[in-house]
Amino acid sequence: MTNDVLIIGGGVIGLAIAVELKLRGAKVIVTSRDFHAAATHAAAGMLAPDAENISNQAMQDLCWRSRSIYADWTHKLEQLTGCNTGYWPCGILAPVFSEEEREIGRNISPHHPITPSSSTTYWLDKETIHQYQPSLGQEVTGGWWYPEDAQVDNRALAKALLSAAQSLGVELKEGIAVEGILQQQRQVVGVQTNAGILRAEHYVLATGAWTNQLFPLPVRPAKGQMLSVRVPEAITQLPLTRILFGQDVYIVPKRNRRIIIGATIEDVGFTPQNTPAGVQTLLQAAIRLYPQIQDYPIEELWWGFRPATPDELPILGNSPCQNLTLATGHYRNGILLAPVTATLIADLIWEQKSDPLLSHFHYSRFQNKSSTSSVMLTHPLPAFPDQGQVNSLTLKSEAFPEKSFAPNPDTPLIIAGKTFTSRLMTGTGKYRSIEEMQQSVVESGCQIVTVAVRRVQTKAPGHEGLAEALDWTKIWMLPNTAGCQTAEEAIRVARLGREMAKLLGQEDNNFVKLEVIPDPKYLLPDPIGTLQAAEQLVKEGFAVLPYINADPMLAKRLEEVGCATVMPLASPIGSGQGLKTTANIQIIIENANVPVVVDAGIGSPSEAAQAMEMGADALLINSAIALAKNPPLMARAMNMAAVAGRIAYLAGRMPIKDYASASSPVTGTITS
Repeated sequence: MTNDVLIIGGGVIGLAIAVELKLRGAKVIVTSRDFHAAATHAAAGMLAPDAENISNQAMQDLCWRSRSIYADWTHKLEQLTGCNTGYWPCGILAPVFSEEEREIGRNISPHHPITPSSSTTYWLDKETIHQYQPSLGQEVTGGWWYPEDAQVDNRALAKALLSAAQSLGVELKEGIAVEGILQQQRQVVGVQTNAGILRAEHYVLATGAWTNQLFPLPVRPAKGQMLSVRVPEAITQLPLTRILFGQDVYIVPKRNRRIIIGATIEDVGFTPQNTPAGVQTLLQAAIRLYPQIQDYPIEELWWGFRPATPDELPILGNSPCQNLTLATGHYRNGILLAPVTATLIADLIWEQKSDPLLSHFHYSRFQNKSSTSSVMLTHPLPAFPDQGQVNSLTLKSEAFPEKSFAPNPDTPLIIAGKTFTSRLMTGTGKYRSIEEMQQSVVESGCQIVTVAVRRVQTKAPGHEGLAEALDWTKIWMLPNTAGCQTAEEAIRVARLGREMAKLLGQEDNNFVKLEVIPDPKYLLPDPIGTLQAAEQLVKEGFAVLPYINADPMLAKRLEEVGCATVMPLASPIGSGQGLKTTANIQIIIENANVPVVVDAGIGSPSEAAQAMEMGADALLINSAIALAKNPPLMARAMNMAAVAGRIAYLAGRMPIKDYASASSPVTGTITS
């Protein structure tokens, strides 16, 4: 039983889960940028598992189960709040325009029904359907009747859920933008928001189309444009009392004389606004289906973003993090699936009870689907894949190529809400040539490269043309404040670094590696100046990655002021002395709730691997690569070491013993 749950997302799914958990006794917090701007408000409210003619059996079962409890669920909400949800078991008519469409309708349109999907579905011939629903287009030759499908007023439902959550005591945090999910050793330890870090015992990700901005799941926005018309007051009786589900349009009448017409399906990202083409397409299809709608006044135009997955099925249940549950990707059926999602997720969190249906919607179905889903460990080594590829691979043994061993359970590296698959960061200084640096960056497989702002600006030796030397569309720039001796200098240079990143096309790059180093001999960072600069830069919206001595207390203080990582040194910068601060780094790793990046002093791949085996989240290595006899080759070795160390950490090393232990068992041996 988990008492303390934080739900990220204030749409119908997030609020439904919150209400269900609260009714079971949980302490629940829900965060939302704007409860009244969720995608829920952009829907039409259809409850149409039959009309949608869902081909996936598990999805069909999930939708039918949700529809079967909808009446009781909305009744419970109405009793709790006094709000009418607009639930209406009006049924759905799906007209067709030809006998051919009756047989091949699914091939004509991905949303059009083809055959009955339940025993309570009926075919109506032309005469019957026109009698049953007068004023249909003359081209309509028949259609399917789905009497068990229904609708709800989605906006009224959202209002009822919000009211229920408030009345039950759910803590609603509006105006909160979640910027990142803080992870440590496969646990979520907090969420970074525009108002600071929020923590809970358990977390639920219910962010719809925006999911991929926080967690690496294949959820993309599918834009839908919609409009509504109003039945004129002169028409005393509602002319349409059931939903019309056509080829490329649906028409949803409401009891308040409003008629909703939807919806386009556009793969245009988060491009907002209605377009003439989109509205025209909907109106033409609607008028063909129900001609008299052309005389009704247009009331409203709007758009929304459905959370689409590659297979158009939701992502529900456990995640790679032990205390994070997923409830997203509902695509066209978010309103329909709200009650069953709330029940299944609450069962999973509150009772640790996993319904068998959940296995069909697990995130892991999207893994290992490419032809490069495994790497053979062979010799000589082929061109080594980048670290991100390795981290998502299923390793196979050369001796048993047909046998897949357990997949690597790793999660990506997330810093300030941005996801990286590589756990090795590199620098650009000390190389003998720009070309050598370019090759080394490629061989390292890194995604983050740190750049000294002052040296680039002054075109210091070795930094001429650096801005043009790397492809900044593929590499995330980490401007650093190298050369700054005071907090004031570092703050000023950090601001310049942010502008430099923008000039190179990274408009949203607010990262800065903070270095405050007044000591010219040992180059040890100033803890007081670093903390002062970090506090100010966090206030200015920077994602601060501070370079520090391996001081556990300072690391914790920097985390508390909002730094995105802590970066303790292994030994003095550029010394190549290796891990001299192991004990303190271990303490920092154990106590940190932000990524720990071991920075400075690592001189060899074995030391890099050791740091990762300790549980460091990432490494930053520059001198050991740049000053090697063959920098690109050393960069490749460091990449492999970081990967090996990380996998070893996840695998868990054997315990150390004070005595010998035979590798082969003594039972069954031959004795005299």
